[in-house]
Amino acid sequence: MAAGNRSLRFQVEKLVGSTRGQTARVRLRERSRTAGTCRVCIEFERPAGSFSLFFFRHADGTWHVFPPDRRRPEMGTSRIAA
Repeated sequence: MAAGNRSLRFQVEKLVGSTRGQTARVRLRERSRTAGTCRVCIEFERPAGSFSLFFFRHADGTWHVFPPDRRRPEMGTSRIAA
């Protein structure tokens, strides 16, 4: 995946279009202490009205509008077999 595809700005412009000349504000930036995930709420103001989008940072560094899966216990022999 290209580095530009990982940025929050890239994801915002992909979903909303260009934000040049429009108002977009970060309303919330929060990092979970337990899960270590980061979420951001961005509010957009348009002539038709305002709306907000939440973005979540995933373990691979990409930003998405859906939260990452919770880590579950896993079993395997990969560490032992080496």
